[in-house]
Amino acid sequence: MKNGQTYPSTAFQLNKTSMMTGAVLFGTGGLIGLIGVIVSGTALAAACRQWFRELDVPPTEAVKHKWGQTKAASAAGAAAWQQHDGVQRTHA
Repeated sequence: MKNGQTYPSTAFQLNKTSMMTGAVLFGTGGLIGLIGVIVSGTALAAACRQWFRELDVPPTEAVKHKWGQTKAASAAGAAAWQQHDGVQRTHA
């Protein structure tokens, strides 16, 4: 092109109405999703509370019992390990 000649305008243009509509729909979808999370979370929490109430043994007692079993099994395993010196014994 020659000096002083202008180039065709190729400016980036957005349709503001479409952008605003998209933003509103995106925000509305996010709000609906948030409400869904709150409703399902509330239902899950209520179900967990009901399940805990119906247990024969409260969860804290069950954990204490399992912890006691774990400690006893660990002590028995350690004692057996210490008694065994690595030599295979045969009974005659």
